[in-house]
Amino acid sequence: MGDLVTGEAVVLDLRVARLASRAVAFTFDVLVQFLLLLGVFLLSPVDLDSALSSALALSLTIAVLIGYPTAVESLSRGRSLGKVVMGLRVVRDDGGSIRFRHALVRALGGFFVDFWALGLGGAVALFVSLFSAQGKRVGDYLAGTVVVHTRAPKQTVSPVEMPPLLAEWASGLDLSQLSDELVLAVRQYLGRYHELSEQTRADLGARLADNVGVAVRSPRAEQVHPYQYLAAVLAERRNRASGAQQLGQ
Repeated sequence: MGDLVTGEAVVLDLRVARLASRAVAFTFDVLVQFLLLLGVFLLSPVDLDSALSSALALSLTIAVLIGYPTAVESLSRGRSLGKVVMGLRVVRDDGGSIRFRHALVRALGGFFVDFWALGLGGAVALFVSLFSAQGKRVGDYLAGTVVVHTRAPKQTVSPVEMPPLLAEWASGLDLSQLSDELVLAVRQYLGRYHELSEQTRADLGARLADNVGVAVRSPRAEQVHPYQYLAAVLAERRNRASGAQQLGQ
């Protein structure tokens, strides 16, 4: 299990993806890119002069090898077909969801350094990952990202209780934009709350509450303690998941 460290130097036990799982995911993604390139080339006009044909081929190759992974990872919050198959996701070093700029930097790093232009078909990415404590390639270092497992092993943890005064408020929240990584960070914060120093409790709690507030579009009121706010959101999320499971039975 790898460790991600927040800005307050609190360790989050997110399971960092290692070389084997990333290699399988990469193979799936390369296969998709190859099929895309093949399809585009088969549909391209055949009566072009050599210069125009070369320019078109280069443009299409860059679009597929840089544009495709950038678009997919930015729109899916760090997932691609290969990563979905292997249960992986790209996240920021602090455990948050990546944005367009992170996906673009990773794609550029992958094209120019890790895999293709200077990467010797992936040799550079392999070498760097082997010597990285978190299995990072050059693109990850440049973007400030890391690949983690989303299928965390089941652990026995105490359920988060819903603060009674916040139950009605929580029932109206939109939780659709709440990422798994943020939920995991909040759960670990609540579980370790009494192990943390007072300063870390306050700083990390406020930061997590701010991030959750953005995700659920309902910022924490000043009079509500971050712990209570975060507990209410997680308890509501659990209650909805339990209700959905019961309806499906």
